[in-house]
Amino acid sequence: MKIMPNRLDRGFYQYQEEFENKALEVLRSGWYVLGNEVKQFEEEFAAYVGAKYCVGLASGLDALWMAFRILGVGEGDEVLVQSNTYIASVMGITINGATPVFVEPDECYGIDAASLESKITDKTKAILVVHLYGQACQMDTICQVAKKHNLYLVEDCAQSHGACYGERMTGTFGDIGCFSFYPSKNLGAFGDGGAITTDNPQIAEKMKIYRNYGSEKRYYNMVVGTNSRLDELQAGLLRVRLSHMKELTEEKIRIGERYDRELSNDAFELPKRRENANHVFHQYVIRTERRDELMRYLEEKGIGTIIHYPIPPHLAQAYEYLGFGKGDLPVAEQFADEVLSIPMYNGMTEEEQTYVIETLNAFE
Repeated sequence: MKIMPNRLDRGFYQYQEEFENKALEVLRSGWYVLGNEVKQFEEEFAAYVGAKYCVGLASGLDALWMAFRILGVGEGDEVLVQSNTYIASVMGITINGATPVFVEPDECYGIDAASLESKITDKTKAILVVHLYGQACQMDTICQVAKKHNLYLVEDCAQSHGACYGERMTGTFGDIGCFSFYPSKNLGAFGDGGAITTDNPQIAEKMKIYRNYGSEKRYYNMVVGTNSRLDELQAGLLRVRLSHMKELTEEKIRIGERYDRELSNDAFELPKRRENANHVFHQYVIRTERRDELMRYLEEKGIGTIIHYPIPPHLAQAYEYLGFGKGDLPVAEQFADEVLSIPMYNGMTEEEQTYVIETLNAFE
C-alpha cells in the first residue's frame, strides 16, 4: 500500500459535482474579479469565524504583510513572533521593515505566552501568534499581555480554520486574523487565496482599498496599494467547501483522535493538547530524535511524511542579516530536528489509517 502525506484529490471527489457546477456557474457569469462570489464568501466566512468583517485577498502571505501595513507597523518597530513558525509569518513582519523578536514555543507548538512580557521593549508594537498545526495558542494570557502593554495583536490562522480557544474561533481574538486558503489547508481553494478577518470597520475598509491598487473608486487612488484580490472562481469554490466545513473538520478530528488512541510506540511522542482548546489537525505531528531513521522506514513501507519545518526562520539564509546562530533558540531548533507530519487528509480511508498505525507501532 502506498499512502501520501496528503491527498488533495480526495477532497475534490468528496464534493465533485458541487465543485464542477460552481466552476461552470462562475465561468458562465462573465464576472471574474471582485464580484458576487467574493462578496458572498466574505460574508459567509466572517459568519463562520464569528467576526464582523472578512476581506478576501490573493494569499495568506498578503494577508500577513498587509495586516501590519494597515496597522502602521514598520521601520523601527518590533513584533513578537514564535520561533518555530513557517517563514511566511516572519516575512509578514520584515516586508514592512519591522524587526521580528522571536519567542520560543510551548509544548503545544504555539508561542509561549509566559515568555512574552520578558521580550517586550519600548519598540514593541505588536504580537503575532501562529496557531500552528491546527491548535490555538493560549489566547487568554496573550490577550491580557497585548491589552496591558497596548500592543496590536495579529493572528496567523493559516493552519487553524475552525480551531477554537474556549468558545471563540481563531481569527476573532486579535485586531486582525490572517488566513490562507492554499489547497492543502483545512479550508483549501484550488489555487492561491487568502483573507483577513476583523471586527474593526476601519481596518476592513482600508484593507478593501489597499488590495485594489489603493482605490475605493475605479481610477481614483487614495493610497499606493497593491493588487491582492481573491478571484471569483476561487471564492465560489471556497463557498462550496465552506458549506461542508463542519463535516470536514469532524472527519479530521476523528482521524486525529484515532491516532491518539492507537499509536503506542515509545520511539516517538504524540502531539500535546492545550487545555480549553480543540485541535482541527491541519497536520498530525509526532516528534522523535530518530526522525531520519523513522522517515526512511516509513518510506520503505510506502508511507509518505513531511517535515513542518526543517529550518527555523532565524537560521534561514534569508534572515542571516538578523545575526542569529545555531543554539540561539534551542527549543525551535530541537523541534525542527524532531517533528514529523504523518498522513492526515480528508478522505483518508480506515484501511489507510490502520496501515499507518500498524506500521508506526512496529517501528523498532
